Amino acid sequence: MSHANDGFNTGKRFVSIDALRGFDMFWILGASGLAKAFALNTENRYAQILSDQLTHVPWAGFHFYDLIFPLFVFLMGVSTVFSLDNMVDQKGMRPAFWRIIRRSIVLYILGLLYHGGLSRDGGPEMFRYVGVLHRIAICYLFGAILYLSFRWKGLLFITVLLLGGYWAALSFIEVPGHGAPNFNEGTNLANYIDAQYLPGYKWDGDWDPEGLLSTLPAIATGLLGIFCGLILRNYELSAGVRIGSLLLIGGLCLAAGYGWHVAPQLTCPVIKKLWTPSFVLYAGGWSFLTVAVCHAIMDVGKFSIWARPFVWIGMNPITLYMASNLIGGYGNIVRRLVHSYVFEMPTVNGPLLMAVLQALVPILFAWILYKNKCFLRV
Repeated sequence: MSHANDGFNTGKRFVSIDALRGFDMFWILGASGLAKAFALNTENRYAQILSDQLTHVPWAGFHFYDLIFPLFVFLMGVSTVFSLDNMVDQKGMRPAFWRIIRRSIVLYILGLLYHGGLSRDGGPEMFRYVGVLHRIAICYLFGAILYLSFRWKGLLFITVLLLGGYWAALSFIEVPGHGAPNFNEGTNLANYIDAQYLPGYKWDGDWDPEGLLSTLPAIATGLLGIFCGLILRNYELSAGVRIGSLLLIGGLCLAAGYGWHVAPQLTCPVIKKLWTPSFVLYAGGWSFLTVAVCHAIMDVGKFSIWARPFVWIGMNPITLYMASNLIGGYGNIVRRLVHSYVFEMPTVNGPLLMAVLQALVPILFAWILYKNKCFLRV
């Protein structure tokens, strides 16, 4: 299976995927604060728009910041194709399945630790049993096992089943105590199940945005990433065909997600906190398009020097994410290293300086890890 015609090497990583993963994590670790701080100190209309886009939509709708988490799950699906194919080729199916299980358990435990673990007031009953890392662990577990068990047609059928089944449950199952099925905050089926059956600490009081039922469509997000990985992995296709395929699928997913959002007969608003099927398709569409563009620029065009800081972060995203929690945020390091009076000087824009330094600290940390070839592998 040769792909020498477009300059790739199957033994090498795709720079675009590492860079995108790092770009995604960069916003979580501090870049969003930088943009918001800049917007506070200017009346520039575009700066204000950017600041608004770096907040989550309260309920229905979509901002750029709502793409951050599903894009990470999507990229995890892309990487799953390459990592598991290599594992199966080298060691066989059985070790690959064990690696999936082991990695999922480690990620889930890290999720428990990230949200306080036993240190949270009230003991084990106050664990947060769902969350960002928890969802990543579960999506990886099921997505990876499904990938090793089915061909692409089977995966497509499962994706449709997950999205269609979740939509049907929210649309047709009455919610005890709330009456007719609905997509409203706090009274929908997913929130009801969390309130009744999800133990421990819940992020939004009685329910959690990474709750039990909404994990099903989140698995579909990972499967969309696997489809993307399959296209990138198909070296029999030319670079142009791969990029064109990603752009086409991305456009179709965007249209389907938005169409479902506005269709009065098939109500399914784009809601991140419910991870609605329309949200899966809409975020998945942007994810396909983003990968296509970055793949064309970095892997095919070989123009990636500008993305090196993102590659550094993308090689150690979980390490940087956990480190941020352990030290109470990278802003904590800035406050320890830079005296408070510096931020209060009349000639210094304190909030903006703080935001800049807070964004630079994880880049420096990532560079040190990368330079010393320190990579956390779970």
